[in-house]
Amino acid sequence: MSVVFALLACWFAGAPGWAASVERIDIKHDRIVIRFDSAVADASSFVLAAPRRIALDIDGARPGGDVETGGAVAQVRQAPHGANGARVVFDLARPALITEGVFGRDGRELTLALQTVDDATFARAAGERRLRFLPPFNLGETVTTDRYAVSVPIPPAPRDARLPRIYGDDDSRPLVVIDAGHGGVDPGAISPLDGRREKDVTLKIAKAIRDELVKSGRVRVALTRDDDRFLVLQERYGIARKLRADLFISIHCDSVGSGNASGASVYTLSEVASDKESAKLAARENKADIIAGVNLGATSADISSILIDLTQRETMNNSASFARLLGREAQPLIPLKPNFHRMASLMVLKAPDMPSILFETGYISNPRDADFIDSPEGRRRIAQSIERAVEVHFARRMASR
Repeated sequence: MSVVFALLACWFAGAPGWAASVERIDIKHDRIVIRFDSAVADASSFVLAAPRRIALDIDGARPGGDVETGGAVAQVRQAPHGANGARVVFDLARPALITEGVFGRDGRELTLALQTVDDATFARAAGERRLRFLPPFNLGETVTTDRYAVSVPIPPAPRDARLPRIYGDDDSRPLVVIDAGHGGVDPGAISPLDGRREKDVTLKIAKAIRDELVKSGRVRVALTRDDDRFLVLQERYGIARKLRADLFISIHCDSVGSGNASGASVYTLSEVASDKESAKLAARENKADIIAGVNLGATSADISSILIDLTQRETMNNSASFARLLGREAQPLIPLKPNFHRMASLMVLKAPDMPSILFETGYISNPRDADFIDSPEGRRRIAQSIERAVEVHFARRMASR
């Protein structure tokens, strides 16, 4: 995961400066909304202690505009930063963290989710790396960059591909599909200390989660892979959609090149990704069975686009709700990052009609994290976290019917 964000950061670093100015900063009790007069390149935030502050660096922007403080933010300060950027510093009245950030589709508005935390959580966050927020790619601007490519051989898809086994006999129970990240020719992240491979660790964790969920008797379970095989990203959520899964959980391990980052985190799909994926889905010629068995083939392109968009937005809300549940249930069982819930445009999360999360269980690059997530006790605690969140998630869904 870290490699993807680093590559995207490099891509944006080569973009020319965009002449944007901060128009307004509005701070409510649980969010910060920053508006610009034109699109900006990107933004990133980090936490500072003694005194407590959150710093936000914005590339391609100039400071300025009106500010309305409130909630956990006592004061806002702005100044130029670097050759072509602005730094906004939020002085905090009480400890709080930015848990996620989403740009509007035109790149002119950044909404940051703000969560009050305790002193210990804030202190841990002060030692973490930056959070980076990326705007949509198509902003109507002409950007020239040097292109490069990294390629690995990908084996052809098997012609006799079969759907995986479903564990659990009661067809009335919800179906949860667990996806062990990477596999086959793709080892995923590799520990720099002992050569431990992400694909092996995630498979053992996925099987532990399967066993815990089956033991509960409340859901049915399937694995996208139960051995060391390669699956392209579309196959992973494609398997879950073909099985008509009610929840999709992709298991991964995080990694950084240096530093002592640790703790689990969860990703759900961002709204920017939703808009782009909805447009692609609506443009397809064969639109039958595109949303949970609903045939859109007889509808117009405009109506199809609206239906897909509404469905995917509801799916994103359900995904975020489950992510919050997982954070609550996992907190007493496994180490978590202070900014546990994040949003990103990840291919494996783009099923339009199935709540999906990507669960980074810990850092394989951190010896302490790696030993925990690759131990029987660590796998048991991770599996218990998932099982408890799954139980509450489907109980709420049944109660709302």
